[in-house]
Amino acid sequence: MTRFSFSLTATDGAARTGVISTPRGDIRTPAFMPVGTAATVKAMMPDSVRATGADILLGNTYHLMLRPGAERIARLGGLHKFMNWDRPILTDSGGFQVMSLAELRKLTEKGVTFRSHIDGSKHELTPERSMEIQKLLGSDIVMCFDECPALPADDKRVAESMRLSMRWAQRSRDAFGDRPGHALFGIMQGGVTEHLRAESAEALTVIGFDGYAVGGLAVGEGQEAMFGVLDYAPAMLPTDKPRYLMGVGKPDDIVGAVKRGIDMMDCVLPSRSGRTGQAWTRRGQVNIKNARHADDPRPLDEDCSCPTCQGYSRAYLHHVFRAQEMISGMLLTWHNLHYYQEIMQGMRDAIAQGRFADWEVDFHRQREMGDIEKL
Repeated sequence: MTRFSFSLTATDGAARTGVISTPRGDIRTPAFMPVGTAATVKAMMPDSVRATGADILLGNTYHLMLRPGAERIARLGGLHKFMNWDRPILTDSGGFQVMSLAELRKLTEKGVTFRSHIDGSKHELTPERSMEIQKLLGSDIVMCFDECPALPADDKRVAESMRLSMRWAQRSRDAFGDRPGHALFGIMQGGVTEHLRAESAEALTVIGFDGYAVGGLAVGEGQEAMFGVLDYAPAMLPTDKPRYLMGVGKPDDIVGAVKRGIDMMDCVLPSRSGRTGQAWTRRGQVNIKNARHADDPRPLDEDCSCPTCQGYSRAYLHHVFRAQEMISGMLLTWHNLHYYQEIMQGMRDAIAQGRFADWEVDFHRQREMGDIEKL
């Protein structure tokens, strides 16, 4: 059986390209993971997600434990079979959603008790229970259970939270056990404070993980502060393991993260934007709701090879959004996910060829041009 492994094939500055090998297939890095919160990438069929170029999806422990339940998914053959996706899946630990969504939550050394945002039922999530749920789901990459304080927060609060997360990381490691072919990632915390990030990285490295995430960013600190942390944080982590930036982001966030040594990212943005009439293109954002598109026979992006741009005009996309037709979210999401995967492929090629800096200049130059002129 293929074990979980990571090999770097090229670097260009801090930017890296490589391959994560898993029993369910290879993941080309840098990788963007579409988010399948409730065992579906909203408005997309699994085959269509794969067709955009995605090698791996993200599933959500918190949402799946509440509905339909991890034990039920296990009885039905695991998450891959349940959602008809036979390639790798990463599951988050549920910690972030407990902090952001759950009601009446109570945090102790043991874990978190909370009431479901769906029906108010009471639940407990601990490092051990998070590992159990993710094992029941059968995900290929499992995330440690951690606590993520919302920023801004003072250093004392950030330090206490980070140290709790490091104790939970050890408990997650112990509970995960030996699962050949499955990987466990640790999560670095420490807010925007360099010495706390260093302390967290050291603690995680001592425990030892198959990959490492940079957590606690994209939680309201702004791009400048995020890049400030990414200027030093990835280099604190082992070079020979994948580095995952959680919950990021906009296209220029992703490019800036890869430039600073990140290998994996996930974000709901391309799918959520698609459902609200926003398209991401190489020339920036397009708001399909706007009246200027009503008579426009041109595609969203003339250089895009996705089915949306190949088969449908802006006028049609404007019409179906206005008419609240289901196909609107489907077509815009497909385009957005395709565009995101195109960025990833562009970066992988550029890093391999040692021309990442030129690629990045071109990427920003095109985006600054803005949308095509109105007809």
